[in-house]
Amino acid sequence: MRILEVCPFSAGICGVWSRVEEEAKGLSERDHELMIFSSNKTKGSDEIASKNQKIGKISIKRFRTFKLGGESFMYFSYHKEAISYKPDIIIAHNYRHLHTLLALRVAYNLRKQGHTCKVFLVTHAPFVEGNITRTWWQSTIVKLYDCIIAPLTLPLFDAILPIALWEIPYLCNIGARKKQLKYIPNGIPDIFFTQKKSAEKNHIIFLGRISPKKKLDTLIKAVASLNQNNKTFLHIIGPQEKEYFESLKKLTASLHMDKYIKFIPPVHGLKEKIRILDNAKMFVLPSRVEGMPQALIEAMAREKIVIGSNSIAIRELIKDNQDGYLFEFDNPTDLARVIKKAINKPSSQIKKAARKKVELFAWDKVITRLEKVLNVAYNKY
Repeated sequence: MRILEVCPFSAGICGVWSRVEEEAKGLSERDHELMIFSSNKTKGSDEIASKNQKIGKISIKRFRTFKLGGESFMYFSYHKEAISYKPDIIIAHNYRHLHTLLALRVAYNLRKQGHTCKVFLVTHAPFVEGNITRTWWQSTIVKLYDCIIAPLTLPLFDAILPIALWEIPYLCNIGARKKQLKYIPNGIPDIFFTQKKSAEKNHIIFLGRISPKKKLDTLIKAVASLNQNNKTFLHIIGPQEKEYFESLKKLTASLHMDKYIKFIPPVHGLKEKIRILDNAKMFVLPSRVEGMPQALIEAMAREKIVIGSNSIAIRELIKDNQDGYLFEFDNPTDLARVIKKAINKPSSQIKKAARKKVELFAWDKVITRLEKVLNVAYNKY
């Protein structure tokens, strides 16, 4: 089949782009023709990405973009190029984005021309508990979209692919039909299951974007509390949102923790990422807002002790005291308690259970499930 993937970014460090890239590679390896359309923006920087790029057999085309608000809310028009490409399948990524609605229009016009085109929406879990990370104005826009636009447009997709099970009740409440919903999670590259382990050291790691929604101040305060009695080291690794990063540096200094907490730039390349995970004793994810946290499942694949906040997305992946540990969100005292417990408790069984749980997320298995969904929908007239 000829498949078009459409996403906000195809350059920079971006969770959605990581999904799109691996998904496209997996489908391409199974003899499907793949094209990717995206904005010409680079996630996390002001750099404009090149107009065209090739990754193996996959072509990427980037479009001039108009920013409408926030980092990811933008508009780029690809209608003409999509009509010319004549895809059999369009996989549009990110619910509540304009490019996903445009995918419906492209499919409608292709069908008018007599060409069969099916449209799939990958939602990427934009449902924030209590809207705690949004301003009043942003929350109002989200509510209006979900009340007015969603009921009119969600039923038009041939299938809706949530990346997490916890999304499904939200989607049903805003107009999606149960028969449309096909759970296709993000995947883990095979190398996370096969690469030989590096030596483990005695520090805690956070791996991800250094942004307010990650609540890294909670983690820093917890480590400072632990250091009153024991030396505990923390490595915070990832791309930095400048204002929040500066506030974390000030917090670290005020707690006299500069010696124990390191801020490290993002890593590039899976082998280096695996080495960094292997070196750590445990992985902590303190955030409130997550979709399907990629770094968490990758840490579990490497048999790390994992600790996460009790947010809905993390609770879906960690069963407390069985394959990891949960703590009360935004509670440094409780996080310190859980870290101390994890350090002192035998961990062999928990590590093995963590790896076993995430084996179903191996990309080969995910692509097999996705391909089946695509084939069934495409062959259903």
